[in-house]
Amino acid sequence: MQKNTFYKLIIIVLMISLLAAGCGKNQAEELPEYKGSDFLMDTLVQMKVYAYNGDKIIDESLARIRELENLMSVTLEESEIYQINQHAGKGVQVSQDTLRVLNKALEYAELTKGSFDPSIGPLVELWGIGSGEERVPTNEEILKAKNLVDYRKVMISPDQKVRLAQPKMRLDLGAIAKGYAADEVSKIFAEHNINSAFVNLGGNVLVFGNKPDGSDWKVGIQDPRENRGNVMAAVSVSDKTIVTSGNYERYFEKDGVIYHHIIDPATGRPARTGLLSVSIISDSSFDADALSTSVFIMGLEAGKKLVNKLDGVEALFITDDLEVDITSGLKDKFELMSEDFVLIKDEN
Repeated sequence: MQKNTFYKLIIIVLMISLLAAGCGKNQAEELPEYKGSDFLMDTLVQMKVYAYNGDKIIDESLARIRELENLMSVTLEESEIYQINQHAGKGVQVSQDTLRVLNKALEYAELTKGSFDPSIGPLVELWGIGSGEERVPTNEEILKAKNLVDYRKVMISPDQKVRLAQPKMRLDLGAIAKGYAADEVSKIFAEHNINSAFVNLGGNVLVFGNKPDGSDWKVGIQDPRENRGNVMAAVSVSDKTIVTSGNYERYFEKDGVIYHHIIDPATGRPARTGLLSVSIISDSSFDADALSTSVFIMGLEAGKKLVNKLDGVEALFITDDLEVDITSGLKDKFELMSEDFVLIKDEN
């Protein structure tokens, strides 16, 4: 009798375990979808989270992005970056967040030999692209502004004070701050044990985990000739970030010439390197944000050489001739969706 009872208990335990596993799977697949959006960091931020408390997680994430915007905006008068710019020549105390972003920006300035430069502010202000007051400056104005752009003159003291060595210098962290914000959102998702989420910060895409059904996310690559939302390719990824920089994001036209917002510090003008866009795929939005701008300015050959030196980083380049070049790690994850573009075959 005891033996039969023992066997019955074993069977019951097994049945409960199987039922629990089945219920867990169904619950994971049927987690509610929550969506949220806001206009932050000069772009539309969109989120999609699969969790029972997804609405609260989205609110917390948007609040964190807003907090970072209030620290690093170039236009908000209470921001730390605004204060640094207004007090060029004097030291300004900054938070750990601003310090992290600025230090990373200076690292990429060194890595790219100045193609990425967080002191680009005077040139950004001069062109005014995206401000509603765009114009083509004179050569003399460009030269004068260029002389104020030099990341080596951004000083950080041991007590976390930032000083611009020259009056009228200006910091602009717009090419890296969104990447930091995306990684901070990723930390919030991890703290809440989220398994599936999607974030888009105006071209900075973060996919957290897999899709609810366990498959990879398919992230569309913007057709640089069309309005936002028109894709020419897709990349299948999970737990990755895809950050795109292109000449279509913010621009104006004057006398038949298109002037886009990605300024080359070396020329003081919108970068002309034969590229329409660059997409960086990596684990870190922080790094991908800086790299997408840097590589766009560097051009295909130098940009691809840099990416190939970095661990865990892949890139997709679209040229003026509508040719698409991808790094080796994307070959099995990339899908071309438009006949207008030609994928360059890597013969190596």
